[in-house]
Amino acid sequence: MTDWDPDQYLRFEDQRLRPALDLIVHIDGSPAEIWDLGCGTGSITALLGERWPTAAVHGLDSSPEMIDRARRIADIDWVLGDIAAWEVAAPVDLVFSNAALHWLGEHELLLPRLTARVATGGTLAVQMPRNFAAPSHALLAEIAATPRWIDRVGDVVRPPPVAEPAFYHDLLRALFSSVEVWETEYLHCLTGTDPVAEWARGTAARPFIDALGDAAGEFMEEYSSRLRVAYPPRPDGTTLFAFKRLFIVGRR
Repeated sequence: MTDWDPDQYLRFEDQRLRPALDLIVHIDGSPAEIWDLGCGTGSITALLGERWPTAAVHGLDSSPEMIDRARRIADIDWVLGDIAAWEVAAPVDLVFSNAALHWLGEHELLLPRLTARVATGGTLAVQMPRNFAAPSHALLAEIAATPRWIDRVGDVVRPPPVAEPAFYHDLLRALFSSVEVWETEYLHCLTGTDPVAEWARGTAARPFIDALGDAAGEFMEEYSSRLRVAYPPRPDGTTLFAFKRLFIVGRR
């Protein structure tokens, strides 16, 4: 199980927030009950509560560290639990998940199961990273496959977990009255030393760091050095980081 560091994750809170906001503005109606699956530190769950202040809002995450941070936010039901095992007594109006479902496999089973928990007239709203072919993600797999590291973290590497947009359209179109699937590539302007490595340290690199223990520093230094070539600092000291994300909004 991956250990999550809320402080590291929140280092890029502004950039991570933008896709969630872009997802929220595509949600219609006035949901009475909302579940945020993979709520993390709860900052986005709080935005859902602010947009729909009369709704019963729940945030679920499998990380005790993230839920502990989220519980600083009042008036939301925080639940420690696994998305794959999530159940509700009755279908709900909004099932929301921002940057979480890519950690789970078998989307051909997962998405229909989540859809079944959406009430008639309700919405499934999902955002997932789809940046796995970019150097930020591909270099982790390349380094893990080298002789130095393969015995330690070769089994951490997995196939890209998010499919092409058409896969999700075809999977869900018969389950909703309408379904929208689209992609957006964000161009983040980052600052600081090795900012792309620091970004990944809070997300994609976490499983490698956890598996390596005391050797994680050496692995991350090799990764950082290669990222400096892939994402060179610009003359003003900033680093441009392109990041692709996939969005799904299904309405029942």
